Amino acid sequence: MRLTHISYLSLPFGPLLSYEFEAATLGNPLPISFDQERHVSLGERPGSWMALVFRLPAPMSRQHLAKAWETVVAAHGTLRTVFTQSESGTLQLHEASLGNGNWTEHMISAGESMNAALQSVLDQGCRSFSLPAHRLCVVETADGPTLVVAADHAHVDMWSMLVIARDFLEALAEINEGNEPEIEAAPAFAEHTKSLSERPSAPEEIHSRWQEVIEAGGGAMPRFPLPLGEPTIQPERVVVRDVLSREGLEKFSARAKQHGVSALALTISAMTSTTRELAGTALRAVFPVHSRYEDRWHDSVGWFITNSVLESEDPDPAACAKAVKESLRLGSHPLAEIMKPWGGMPEVPGMFAVSWLDMRRLPVSVDTKGIDAQYISAAIQTDGVMVWFITDNAGIHLRCRFPDTFEARRNVGAWLDDLVARMRREAEAEPSS
Repeated sequence: MRLTHISYLSLPFGPLLSYEFEAATLGNPLPISFDQERHVSLGERPGSWMALVFRLPAPMSRQHLAKAWETVVAAHGTLRTVFTQSESGTLQLHEASLGNGNWTEHMISAGESMNAALQSVLDQGCRSFSLPAHRLCVVETADGPTLVVAADHAHVDMWSMLVIARDFLEALAEINEGNEPEIEAAPAFAEHTKSLSERPSAPEEIHSRWQEVIEAGGGAMPRFPLPLGEPTIQPERVVVRDVLSREGLEKFSARAKQHGVSALALTISAMTSTTRELAGTALRAVFPVHSRYEDRWHDSVGWFITNSVLESEDPDPAACAKAVKESLRLGSHPLAEIMKPWGGMPEVPGMFAVSWLDMRRLPVSVDTKGIDAQYISAAIQTDGVMVWFITDNAGIHLRCRFPDTFEARRNVGAWLDDLVARMRREAEAEPSS
């Protein structure tokens, strides 16, 4: 399954519609997670959403599509919550009763691409304070609809998008058979936030280790180790690279097994070597980890991601496996209390993050190839570097976002080139005796 970008998406031309619920009626207040607060406190802005696009093989009535989407929204609590902000700036999250839904057709201007038109719809409808902050969009063609499900990032992560797609397709199948669709309601994300707040405080050693990590970064989260140009928000540059084919991934995984580690640890080994070679320093990066600690959250929709930090000085695969374990340990405790000494997560221009998602290991099953499913990100401006690795049965590809400056093009490009070459060499290396 591809992780792509709105500008790279190949959309058919046809009527573009979105299914919009009437403004929500606010209900009881709910707890806000640490990462939700970080995200929403940045305010209303375009491009704060995540989306997934997929295709159906035959035309489908709008009524059936709407019914399936309503079923999904009814099953997942976070899709029935909304954020508000008081005049003093205080954020609040509320339960919400959504009004009736209606289809709206969006005009495509002369010379406007379908990608630009879709981005405009999602930028407008999937903001942090939208009521609600999600949309189902459809591009209708004679061959069948192309569907886009999108929501502000405060309510979803990449795992959640698969849950939404699976539940939508299951509901649609029931509707097409003449049945009333039923999806068992999953635990709401607000319950997870409450559960985290009730966990024991992190031990002192975790607080101390985080302090060491942040002090090592000059009082901030890790930065990309090479110059990026002017440390201000810039237009983004996004590149997508195919790293290993299916066969290459099999060889790479076998190589990792020889070392007694995972494919992730062997990838970190390559990143460590690349960083040491090009920047003369250890690999230090923000490392997102999921917080679905219990099976009951596997079918829920929400932002079940928190940040940790990955530090790797030694490219030996076994040492890199230990670095992964250390990162998971640092990310296994609620961050709100840990980050209090810095008034929240100390982000700075040039922040460097690396994300790893192995689709083969997720307990959510969707025929992503059969429906040509792809993750989509929005076009934004940025001052940092973010690398996503996606691993599935087709191989490994990566997507990287960085500031579109001359220095960043040169330095991030060189870092990616060296890394991809190392991973390919590792895949083709002769087995050790």
